[in-house]
Amino acid sequence: MKIILTTLNARFTHSAIGLRYLYANMHSLQKDTQILEFSINDAMQSVAEKLLMNSPDIIGIGVYIWNVSEVAELIHIIKKVSPNIKIVLGGPEVSYTPFRVDLDDADYIIQGEGDLAFYELCVAIGNNSANERIIKMTLPKLRELQLPYEYYTDHDIQNRYIYVEVSRGCPFECEFCLSSMDEKVRAFNLDNVLEEFEKLWQRGARNFKFVDRTFNLNIKSSNRILDFFLSKEPPYFAHFEVIPDHFPVSLRDKIKAFPNGALQLEIGIQTLNLEIANNVSRQLKLDKIQDNVHFLERETTAHIHLDLIIGLPGESLKSFGANLDKLVSMSSCEIQLGILKKLSGTYIKRHDEEFQMVYSNIPPYDILKNSELSFNDIQIMKRFARFWDLTYNSGNFKHTMSFLFENKSVYEEFYAFGLWIYGETDSTWKISLQRLGELLFTYLTEVKKENAQEVADSMLLDMMKLKGRAIPPYLKPYSDEFTSQAKAGTAGFNKRQN
Repeated sequence: MKIILTTLNARFTHSAIGLRYLYANMHSLQKDTQILEFSINDAMQSVAEKLLMNSPDIIGIGVYIWNVSEVAELIHIIKKVSPNIKIVLGGPEVSYTPFRVDLDDADYIIQGEGDLAFYELCVAIGNNSANERIIKMTLPKLRELQLPYEYYTDHDIQNRYIYVEVSRGCPFECEFCLSSMDEKVRAFNLDNVLEEFEKLWQRGARNFKFVDRTFNLNIKSSNRILDFFLSKEPPYFAHFEVIPDHFPVSLRDKIKAFPNGALQLEIGIQTLNLEIANNVSRQLKLDKIQDNVHFLERETTAHIHLDLIIGLPGESLKSFGANLDKLVSMSSCEIQLGILKKLSGTYIKRHDEEFQMVYSNIPPYDILKNSELSFNDIQIMKRFARFWDLTYNSGNFKHTMSFLFENKSVYEEFYAFGLWIYGETDSTWKISLQRLGELLFTYLTEVKKENAQEVADSMLLDMMKLKGRAIPPYLKPYSDEFTSQAKAGTAGFNKRQN
């Protein structure tokens, strides 16, 4: 019996830890099993061709919000060409109902953590005793699982992020998140995990992305993991998702010790409005959040990534704008703006009637409108988020952006800029860096009436930080006056900061 484990990653640089858990726990069938990974950018007929060339009897596919539509197409092709192949689906997108993408062509669906269940199902298929199409799993004991890390290939280590974990689950009950469905936080044997990390390190792994939802929940465990990296010679990169209000002294001391570029922390803020947070069962300790963000901003070199959600039940644009203004005043780090999604199984559905929540049934299941935000509001905010990424989060215009805000509401000023730039481009994609810079320069000098030379000085400081970059044509008339102050990093931006 030939078995293939596959999925469609969001990008080539990503890797599927879930497939490797399944492979690690295939026991007697491991010798008959192989992993083949693809991306959502691949043509599905080509993916099907490569899978079928291996003449599999069973294909297990990991299904996620980012690939479910492509998976449906892939299943359709495979079943048309080779209807006798058994297709087994697993992953978050099929673990809860309703299924909003047609997956009826699949033979079996494993709901829940399938580390052990997939092997058991393959055995049952082999001896013709697999009778149930949908298999609901109980949580496996993590300390009894075979770990997956030796099954990252040398190619993975050289070209992809290595996904790792030391725990599963989340103790919080945020209603928009699938992790709120977990019964509890469960931990792997940390000694065993660190041994596997050391083996990965010795093989050359330097990019580690932890998928734990609450990395700093268990401080003893967190400190041991940070010690692992601090004992190594840079360069390396470690990414963690952390709780915003839990940074005791021991953790702070270790975070401060990381070299520049080595540590990235993702912090889910989502909202700073206590009433809205209460609506979705999210715990907020605003004083601790502010204190910890200030610490990370001022005393560490960690790259910080804060999250806000647009469209939460009861949250107006005014409330969202106040959240954004507050975060920008607290930190100059990246602020990721996401649109609320209704994931199957989550408790966010309980607000549908009260707040007139209307969502798309097409992945990623974004909010379309609610009692506070019209469809047009949501569309404007989607574009707001995109332009925010291109300008603010990209870091390409760090100095120049100060002209846009200049002691006013960041939200209100950027909202106006977003409306203007969309009016000029009728697009949020395929805008080159040079074109984006020219648009920003035009807006600042012609709409906001800022001093053109001062804006040019700051923009040259931003855009010429990479050696060898040519001066854009729209800035050439101002380049001769690009002052020594600007070259030293003290042009209009810093003047305005004082």
